[in-house]
Amino acid sequence: MPKGYANGMAADGRLVVTGGVIGWNISGELADGFVAQVRQALSNIAAIMAEGGARPEHLVRLTWYVVDIEEYLANLKSLGQVYREIFGSHYPAMALGAGGAPGRKAARVEIEATAVVPR
Repeated sequence: MPKGYANGMAADGRLVVTGGVIGWNISGELADGFVAQVRQALSNIAAIMAEGGARPEHLVRLTWYVVDIEEYLANLKSLGQVYREIFGSHYPAMALGAGGAPGRKAARVEIEATAVVPR
């Protein structure tokens, strides 16, 4: 039984898909630290989804790419709190890739999202 994510989701509707989103603000400044970057990346995803008419409950998939798996694992409690602050207790299917480099040198995390807005 997964905790904090679903093994799979089924949905029918209009797709809202993000590219890889990192933890920077509208001025292009990265947040300081891993959890702060996750908070900003998830906030950015929520804003992108809202522009497409999607709400948190429409989220069906998140794919996380982190530079350091140990950094991710050491912050699970804080990450869960940040996630719930932004998306509530809706948990989509999630995948985690570690060891890769996000699209910006100082970025610690990059997240892709897929939402399905019901017809």
